[in-house]
Amino acid sequence: SKTELGDPTRYAGGPDRLDVDPMHNEIFVADGEKILVYPRTGNGNVAPIRIIQGPDTKLDNEGTLAVDPINNVFAVAQDTVLAGSDQQAHILIFDRTANGNARPRGIIHGPRTEITRINQLQMYGPKGWIIAAQPGFLDQQRPEGVFIGVWSIHDNGDVAPRWRLGGPNSVMIKPRGVALNVKNKEVLVADMRLNSILTYYFPEIF
Repeated sequence: SKTELGDPTRYAGGPDRLDVDPMHNEIFVADGEKILVYPRTGNGNVAPIRIIQGPDTKLDNEGTLAVDPINNVFAVAQDTVLAGSDQQAHILIFDRTANGNARPRGIIHGPRTEITRINQLQMYGPKGWIIAAQPGFLDQQRPEGVFIGVWSIHDNGDVAPRWRLGGPNSVMIKPRGVALNVKNKEVLVADMRLNSILTYYFPEIF
């Protein structure tokens, strides 16, 4: 599972999501309690150029992230929360060039967010949006309250989503992935229970 080999990569063993910043030629990897940033041109035994880690970061079991190179921020979120847990996932927003024990510039967390966990993030730089797939508890087959939520990169605290795509008419059962079709103003959602890609016309966010 290691794409860049050797101890200098500092992998804890198991990151499975990353995002690429083509504007600044960097790769961001979410790895539990740290974020690793690599040069996009790296190959082989390459050390990260930045490591975001430490108590002030609030990083805790982070499994997904997205980068907004236009506004120079990135967002990370927790993707593993089990039914019965007291934990409620968050979205942390950092400066793109953050390094070391850096504090997040924004923490989206609390009951009004309706976030149980986030399986995938996208960012839309021209409007400063964070788009998140909220599939409910990891160990439930048909969890309640699943949705695609949209927040601003300027949001902080217990903030409800600016838009919430979900409910019976949405057909979603367990949305795990989200992608944007900017040209056609669409949001594409991968639903693991339906084994399908759902496409929604969503011009409000573009």
